[in-house]
Amino acid sequence: MYRPGHYGVALALYSPISFLLVAGGLADRALVGGIALLAMTMLPDLDSKTERVRHRGPTHSLAFAAAVGLVAGVVGGLLAGPWFAGFGASMGLLAVVAHLVADVLTPMGIRPFWPVSDRHYTLDLTLSSDSAANYLLFVGGSVLCGGAWFLGGLY
Repeated sequence: MYRPGHYGVALALYSPISFLLVAGGLADRALVGGIALLAMTMLPDLDSKTERVRHRGPTHSLAFAAAVGLVAGVVGGLLAGPWFAGFGASMGLLAVVAHLVADVLTPMGIRPFWPVSDRHYTLDLTLSSDSAANYLLFVGGSVLCGGAWFLGGLY
């Protein structure tokens, strides 16, 4: 997937969390979480910026998701305290998992269990370059997250 598709999947997966935060009176934290999530969602594609790491290799794995979560948790904790350590870790993990979910929709798929297994997973539903699919995911995720935010505000 391209950036819009990745953002849409991330927003869709973030929707229940944003609902709970907004409903709990923590709209400011919901906003910070959403921004952090979107900022980290494209991290797995850093592998395309170098020839040293195969695209959709180690950076497209649950191990990488855990590493990003750990770093985001440490940064969140150092910048804003213990609550943000856990929240940052959750957002880092979710950002990479959302990226993996979007990429599993494509024929190229992913190998999420690297380094334990090299097994390939794909749903082969759409090409990464399909503009309609990317924007459909983006609009769908935006609507879900916006709706969750709105409904959370009703509580």
